[in-house]
Amino acid sequence: MQRRRPDMNRNAVPVIFGEVLFDRFGDQAVLGGAPFNVAWNLRGLGRDPHFIGAVGADELGARVRGAMARWGLGDAGLQEDPQHPTGQVRVTLEAGSPRYEILPDQAYDHIDPKAALASVPERPGVLYHGSLALRGERSRAALEALAQALEAPVFLDVNLRAPWWQREQVQDWMARATWVKLNQEELAALAPVEQEDLDVQARMTLARFDLDALIVTRAEAGAMVLTREGAVHALQAPPVEALADTVGAGDAFSAVALAGLMAGWGWDLILERASLFASRVCTLQGATTEEPGFYAEAMGAWEG
Repeated sequence: MQRRRPDMNRNAVPVIFGEVLFDRFGDQAVLGGAPFNVAWNLRGLGRDPHFIGAVGADELGARVRGAMARWGLGDAGLQEDPQHPTGQVRVTLEAGSPRYEILPDQAYDHIDPKAALASVPERPGVLYHGSLALRGERSRAALEALAQALEAPVFLDVNLRAPWWQREQVQDWMARATWVKLNQEELAALAPVEQEDLDVQARMTLARFDLDALIVTRAEAGAMVLTREGAVHALQAPPVEALADTVGAGDAFSAVALAGLMAGWGWDLILERASLFASRVCTLQGATTEEPGFYAEAMGAWEG
């Protein structure tokens, strides 16, 4: 199968599809959602992503638009659904690690296909989506339409959240992707056959789904990338000072990986910069910040 390459023209736009929601930590509501976090981080890192999602006609939806406007993140792809509420997730922390209760039938499950296609920028460089985008029939149809219409490679960021995923469905979308990112537990759940050896499991998954690269994150053990050419790149996770929580660390990693793929970085550089940025996000409560200095410092550390 002929794989599409990312458009490395500086005017190419990463198209980010999926959920925007609020993570509720007790009484505090923090703006999030994996695709939205990726778009937010890309903007902070100097890119201009095109986010496609949906909010309700409610106070939380207005908060999303207000935050996007303050951050300079365009909302041309953000739809308003008066029939469904802006997404929410209840988050509890156990020893700093998050547990999620994802509410059903939210606005992001009802992204309109025609409106999504109509909003697409002229030069899409890559299409990013997660696995939660597959749970709603209408949003799944919108993603299908985008995947067929865009002349862009696909980055699938797996986030398996029970009970909102089906193995065969996620595997079907893995076969359409150019790159797949998942963690070690998700790899075990989605690999074509059961296999205890991580390296063998990853190689079999790479081959089965005909990927350019498989990215496996391993928490404190770091991350590894296996490529179509047979190369293996691995890096230990950097230490985290003043850990707040790990919410959004994977999304931070994905944002830098996308930026690096579109800029033509090699995998060793992508791993180094993505891991360092993810560790910095672990010092935040929640996945993102509105402080530009946080992103400036992160990019400055890349050059250090």
